[in-house]
Order: sequence, then C-alpha cells, then structure tokens
Amino acid sequence: MRLKHQQTFLNQLREITGINDIQVLQQALKDSNGNLELAVAFLTAKNAKVPQQEEATYYQTALPGNDRYISVGSQADTNVIDLTGDDKDDLQRAIALSLEESNRAFRETGITDEEQAISRVLEASIAENKASLKRTHPEVWSDSPNPYDRKRLENCPVGLKNVGNTCWFSAVIQSLFNLLEFRRLVLNYSPPANAQDLPRNQKEHRNLPFMRELRYLFALLVGSKRKYVDPSRAVEILKDAFKSNDSQQQDVSEFTHKLLDWLEDAFQIKAEEERDGEKPKNPMVELFYGRFLAVGVLEGKKFENTEMFGQYPLQVNGFKDLHECLEAAMIEGEIESLHSENSAKSGQEHWFTELPPVLTFELSRFEFNQALGRPEKIHNKLEFPSVLYLDRYMHKNREITRIKRDEIKRLKEYLTVLQQRLERYLSYGSGPKRFPLVDVLQYALEFASSKPVCTSPVDDIDASAPSSGTITTQTIPSTTEQQGPSSSDIPSTSPIQRSVIHKPFTQSRIPPDLPMHPAPRHITEEELSVLEGCLHRWRTEVENDTRDLQESISRIHRTIELMYSDKSMVQVPYRLHAVLVHEGQANAGHYWAYIYDHHQRRWMKYNDISVTKSTWEELERDSFGGYRNASAYCLMYINDKEQYLMQEEFNKETGQMLVGMDMLPPDLREYVKEDNKRFEKEIEEWDAELAQKALQEKIISQTPRVPAASTAPVQAGDPEYLEQPSRTDLSKHLKEESVQAITKALAEQEERSPEAVMQMAIKLEYARLLKMAQEDAPHEHDYRLNHAIVYFIQNQAPKKIIERSLLEQFADHNLSFDDRCRNIMKVAQAKLEMIKPDEINMEEYERWHQEYKHFRETTMYLLVGLELFQKKSYMEALLYLIYAYQNNKELLSKGQYRGHDEDLISHYRRECLLKLNEHAAALFESGDDQEVNNGLIIMNELIVPCLPLLLVDEMEEKDIIAVEDMRNRWCSYLGQEMEPNLQEKLTDFLPKLLDCSTEIKGFNDPPKLPSYSTHELVERYARIMLSRSRTPADGR
Repeated sequence: MRLKHQQTFLNQLREITGINDIQVLQQALKDSNGNLELAVAFLTAKNAKVPQQEEATYYQTALPGNDRYISVGSQADTNVIDLTGDDKDDLQRAIALSLEESNRAFRETGITDEEQAISRVLEASIAENKASLKRTHPEVWSDSPNPYDRKRLENCPVGLKNVGNTCWFSAVIQSLFNLLEFRRLVLNYSPPANAQDLPRNQKEHRNLPFMRELRYLFALLVGSKRKYVDPSRAVEILKDAFKSNDSQQQDVSEFTHKLLDWLEDAFQIKAEEERDGEKPKNPMVELFYGRFLAVGVLEGKKFENTEMFGQYPLQVNGFKDLHECLEAAMIEGEIESLHSENSAKSGQEHWFTELPPVLTFELSRFEFNQALGRPEKIHNKLEFPSVLYLDRYMHKNREITRIKRDEIKRLKEYLTVLQQRLERYLSYGSGPKRFPLVDVLQYALEFASSKPVCTSPVDDIDASAPSSGTITTQTIPSTTEQQGPSSSDIPSTSPIQRSVIHKPFTQSRIPPDLPMHPAPRHITEEELSVLEGCLHRWRTEVENDTRDLQESISRIHRTIELMYSDKSMVQVPYRLHAVLVHEGQANAGHYWAYIYDHHQRRWMKYNDISVTKSTWEELERDSFGGYRNASAYCLMYINDKEQYLMQEEFNKETGQMLVGMDMLPPDLREYVKEDNKRFEKEIEEWDAELAQKALQEKIISQTPRVPAASTAPVQAGDPEYLEQPSRTDLSKHLKEESVQAITKALAEQEERSPEAVMQMAIKLEYARLLKMAQEDAPHEHDYRLNHAIVYFIQNQAPKKIIERSLLEQFADHNLSFDDRCRNIMKVAQAKLEMIKPDEINMEEYERWHQEYKHFRETTMYLLVGLELFQKKSYMEALLYLIYAYQNNKELLSKGQYRGHDEDLISHYRRECLLKLNEHAAALFESGDDQEVNNGLIIMNELIVPCLPLLLVDEMEEKDIIAVEDMRNRWCSYLGQEMEPNLQEKLTDFLPKLLDCSTEIKGFNDPPKLPSYSTHELVERYARIMLSRSRTPADGR
C-alpha cells in the first residue's frame, strides 16, 4: 500500500512538473519527507540542481496495481518543465497550495485533483452558456431562426454545438463516435439489472447517468434530422459530478484520460454483473489499453517489468517526425549498458508486448519555461504518416531491431562526416563570408580571362561633375605608376581631389571600352593558358567531389529510410483514424478534429457545428505544426488488420447493411424519433408563418393603387422603384430622361404620330443607355446607378426584358403632365397590354428588376459604410460593410458585372475590424473595469462573430493574415502580469477568439438605409470614390 501511495505521488509530481526522470522525482520526494508542497517547490526552483546525465539512474516506472497512465519517453530538459496549468504570479506557492487543497479534497471526497480540474472547465462552460443567454447587448450574428438552415443534409455527419468553451469535448467525442466499434459499445450499453439498488458509491452515481446521456448523444449523432445537436446534458452530468470555482479551458488529454476511466468503470459494473465465475472482460480495456515490457539496468542490476498503458505520451521538442519521437520514448539512458555484464550505468528500453486495437499518442506541445516564468506552446513541425508500422517497437522483433538501430547509428555517424566534408566545399573560405568552392574557382577563371587593361581603374574615365556653376572637378591621378598621360588635364579648383562617382540617369554613360569587371594588368598567353587549364581542371574536380558527396548522402538517407521496409517489419500496420488539433497558445485556444471516413476514403473536418470535407493536404497544414499557431496534440491510430473496428453492421435476416435509425436499439430509436418530431414541428410552424406572410403580401399587392394626378392604369407587378408615385425621385428621374428623349424624337422625326415619336424616343433612349453601358467610365462613376437598363445591357439581359423595361419607362403615369407626352404614354401603355403572356416570362422580368434593386441596396450599404469609415465611426461602418460584402458576393456569384469590386469592400471591412480590434485592446490594457468590459463587448459582439466571414474563403490571404494579427495581439497578453480578474476575463474570452469555425450564422435585421434619390446616390458615390486614397478597379 505504501508503494502505491508513493507511486501516486510520483505520478502527481510528473504531471505537475513534466519531469520524467524517476530518480529526480524520488529524490525530491525523499528530501521533502513525502511533503508534496516542498517537493514541487524544489523541482520548480529556477536553480534546482538536477543530476547530470551520466549520473542519472532509471528504474521501472510502474508496479503492479499502479496508475496505468504513466509517462514514458526521453528524459525531460531540465530547463523546461511541462505544465499545462495557469501561469500565476507565485507559481510555486500556487502549485503547492493547489496540491494541499487537492489532497485534502481527495481525503474527504475521494475525488482526485485531475477530476476536479475537469469539473472546473465544465462549470465554466455551462456558466458561459447560461451567461450568453442573459446578455442584454445585441449580437451581430445569431443562430438562424430559419430551421431549414439548421436542417441536416442527406448523409452528412451531425455536428456538436459549442455550449461554452467545449470545443475540446466536441473534438474528443466526435473522434470516438466515428470509431464504429466504440459507437456500437456505447449504443448497445444497458445499465445493470440491479440499477435500482445503485448507486452504491460516488463513482457509480457519476458514471451511470453519464453513460445514459452519452448514449442519447450518440443516438442523435446517428439519426438526428438536425445539422448539429446540443451536448449540454452530457456536459451537465460531468459538471455536476464535481464542485469547483475555477474557470480554465480543459486540457484535452486530461479529459480523454478521465473519459476512458469513467467509461471503463461503467462497463466494469456491467461486466461484473454478467460474469460467470470467470474474470470479467472490460471492452474499454480491450479496446484502448496495451502492454509493454520495460527492460533495464539500475545501478548495474538488471530488471524487467510489464506495464499497462492507455494514451502513450510523446515529446515533440527536438524531433522531426513521429518515428523519432517513438524511438526516443522507447529508449532511456545508455543503451549499451543493457547488454553489458559489468556496468554501473543505468538505462532502459520499452518494447510493446501487446498493442491495443486503438492506439492513441499524446503529443506534448506545452512546456513551462522557467526562464520566462510562464507556460509556452511548442509550435515545431512534427510529421506523422497516414499508416504507421510498429514492428520495430515490438518485443518479438527486439533482436533484429537492435541490429538495425546499431546499423542506423553507424550510418548516421558516417553521414555526419560526409555532411561536414560537403559543408567545406559549399562554404569555402577563412573569413566571415564564405562561398561555394566551385563558384570561387569560376570567379577566378572569369577574372583571369577578362580583357587586360593598362591603366588604373580610376584613370581612364572621361567625365565631368560640376560642383557649382561651371566649375568642374578633376579625377584623382593614380598613385600607381602610369604608362600614359592622364585622360584629363583640367586643373582642379578644389584643394581636396575627389574621384568622380557615376550617377545613372544624371550623368553620361560609362565609356563602352571600360571593362565591367576587374581584370589582370599583366598576363602572358602562356600564363593564361596554364592558369585556365588548372582552374578548369580544379573546378571539374570540385564539381565531381561535391556531386559524389551529395549522392553518397542521398544514398545513406535512402538506406536509413528503407531500413525498416523489408517484409518482416511491415506486419503491424496502424492506420490514422483521427487527429485532434489545437490552435492558440498554452493558456487558451480552440480545438477541432480531422477524422478519416474509412468507407468514403476521405478526410472530414469536425469543427463544432461545422462538418466539412477535407484533404490530407489541409490536415498536414493544420496538424504538422510550424504554420501559424495550429498543430496536432493527439493522434488516434487503429489496427488496420482488425476489420471489426470500422465494420458496418448488417441485418442478420436480410443481410442488408444497417444505416441510420436501424442501427439504434429500440429505446434510443424512440428517443431520436421524438426529437425529430419536435424539429419537424418547428419546420411546420416556420412554413405556416411564411405562408401567412405570403398571403398577406399577396392581398396587399392586389389592392388597387390610386395614382396621383393621373387616371392612367398602373401595371400590376411592376418593380418597386418603377411603381413609386410622382413625388418619388426615381420616377422623376425617369420622367426627365423620357421627356428629353421625346423632345429629341420630335425634332428628328418627320412623322409626328404618337406611335412614330414613341418608337423614335425609345430608339434614342436605348442608344444613349447603350453608349453608357459600353463606355469606359472613370473610377468615380458607375453608370449602372443611373439606369437599370445600363445594368441589364452589361449583364446581357434578354432582349425582351430590355424592351419591356423601356416601354414601362414611357408608359409611366408621370408623363401625363402635357398632351404631347400623355399621347405617347397612352401608346406605350397600349403596347404593354398587347404583349401576350407567352411572349415574355414575367417571373424572369421581375427577377431582373429585383436584382437591380438588390444592386442599388448593396451600393447604398457600401456608400454609407465608406462614409462612416471616413468619419472614423468604425463600429457603425462595420455592419454596413459586412452587408455590402455579403450582398455583393451573392451578386457576383451570378455574373462578373453584377456587383462592385470585391477587393475594395473586403479591404475596408478588414480595416474596420483591425481598427476596432486595436481600440478594444487599448481599452483592455487600460485596466479600468468599465473600459475593459467595453473592450470585450466590442470583441464578443462585433469582431468575434465576424471572423468566420474572413476565414470562410481560404484564398483571401489578406483576410487570414488579418485574423492572425488580431488573435496574436490578444495572445500576447498571456505571458504578461495582470490582475486576477483580467486574467480570468482573458481566459474566458480567448477560446471564442481562437475558434476556427467557418460556420456563418444568420444575420439579424440589417441596418436601415437612408432614402437617396438617384441623383444623390450617383453624386455621393462619385464623391466618396474620389476621396479615397487609392484608385480601385471599377468592379465591372
């Protein structure tokens, strides 16, 4: 029992400090007489004395009955301690007090400190979710009230809603749910028959309700008609199991540890109930746990010990790929000592004896930097394969693996020698600047072969550089003996002689006979011939030597890569099933998962409610690290030979594959059906509401209009901007243009009949509008704003649409102010009535005019947004620019000339967000409670909801860079000292900012647009475009 408590303390020390050296941990525990507070203080002291590598000893890391979550791997760097907790002012005191409190809590409640840590984040998650419901400030984005936006597409996986800092929960649960054998175990789990007598203890009180909610959640993920489901009830169960007041985002590795623990306990209850005299088998243990043999030497004494493991931890720092991490984790200390009889040195090897069907690697990407006094994330690149062969780590292959390791070691030593030799060829010289030797020889050859000159390099230049007025400066005579007279005999007017400096574009060119490069003064043909021969030969020799070295290095690299490729070493394949990714810094970030669809043979990205198709290339970019702040922290591999892990279920009677609801047990099938009924009812209510609105609009549209100052009929269904009464500007604008066309037609048309004049007026008006449409307008003008037909012509609207639009213009009742125009108006109205229904598609006609109305509204959003931006009213400008961009994107999707310059709107939208981010950061830095809250309101309600708009299009590199700049600004506060309340607010806010979801939520009501006349709109547009500092493309 004493050994078990000691091992528990050692595991706690290892998790807190990240130190894996058992001797160091034991010594700290011994020196502190078993006091964890003193042991942690000793280990985290900046000047802690850690035994040197040659003095360090190792021994077995676990004993029978100990905690199976052991930390195996290479010895930790003594200057960097792994710590995933918060960075406090007095780190040692905080950790010690935390340990003391957790030990007291464990004695009182039986709950470990790890379990309490999970409770803290769960409470924070639920509290955040509830707090968000109570906010009084309006959100820019909200969940779409339209249930069709939340409806699951056919065969599309279901997402999980983030209910407040629970992206870690979603990433882990989705990875496990998509493991079909695990899914079957959870769905088919049935509580013990004597459940009414339970819970007998606190664990069962926690595990059984959690299993019930997990089954419900998995059932919804299988058969829900919703695009995403809410996991709050499962999260609530976890939260209620523990009590804490802390609020930090949960470390996913800890959560996964405990999740498997809870599931194992739940299945153990069932297994013990069903056992028939035999030792019960726990399916969670069978699925996720393996064994390895630790073989080592401790102070000259050999030992062997078999240990159980679940998630296998690996160090990332200092390694380039997963195999390097594994090699380092499997070997500790002096390997040679394992095979020698008389050695006082210590070391150990780990060999897998039994691999689990599901093998999970924890990648340690968080370290505590003692020099800086804060936790840091390791962003180093680490590659991993889609198929991992583990033969070299198996105990049955240890003899051949040792031989291969010795051979690789020998090859690497030889490789180092070759690389050093190659470096001497590639970086030749004795000074600070070095060059490839082959280039040095080439330069020498070019120098020797250059045309020789007999003068000094400063003598043969005939140039004059007047210093003032007509006074000239003489070139400096060479101090070297000259063979001819100087090229200039002009006496210098300055007591100090200066050489003439050639200035391109301001002075004459360099004389053509002057060589561009230095050349030898004196060299004979014989000397040149010998020198050229030597330099050519030497360069060829150097090129051959360099090529031979490079080829030898490539061969050795290839030999090392293929060392384990023989048939006997590719018998244990594990295929990558899921990659859990973290983006952010050590103290906060966002989590999502890439999961392989083994049946569709493609990668899927699970990012909370968003589930999208992905590629291996995207996975590499986000998971390997070294690119932005995203990298994998957990890899889940499955045994590629165990087909049952991903095998679908089949109906025993029909032999058909079970899909959807057929996969569920009866109780879960009924549960999902009830939820789907509620969702279908929501859709029905929505449809009924829309039908009611449509009916009301139809009744209103059929109500007769009373035209002002006219008895002329108004065409039903005319576009809104053509239906306006005479007091509206748009009708006045069209009226003025129509009158001008009629006047011009009367002047040109000999026949004065109303029909002939109307035909001529329409022809003239069309010619005018066609010219505007074809004219290359200056950037401050957009003729599409002047008239709908310009827009129609540029976008190749059907001829019938344009003709009817022109007739509508001349049939407008505003032309009834005099007899001449009234007669033409009546003719146009008669022409409209003569058009048969089959001659023109009125629905298409309405669509074109509605689109033009949409274009004008988009222009007004842009115009108002730019005007507000120039006034530095960034908060008000942002919403207008967002709507301008979204509407414009919709227009451009239909045609190149249907909207405005997308880059222009994107630029000002991006600038608006950056300026608001700077303002919010400045408010946060002030430290004043009111200003800090105002800054966070700006971030939460303006900036954070808008980030998906910038991330949705990965081709927009400037937008992605802007998002990174905004995130980095706030992440930079993580390492700074600040008041606890500020730290708490920052920790709560950062996960929202770092959320990488590109799920765009629905708009709230758009901002109101002012009523601009066409003349005002054109004028204001020209004014704002002229006032901009840069000239954009015209967008057409």
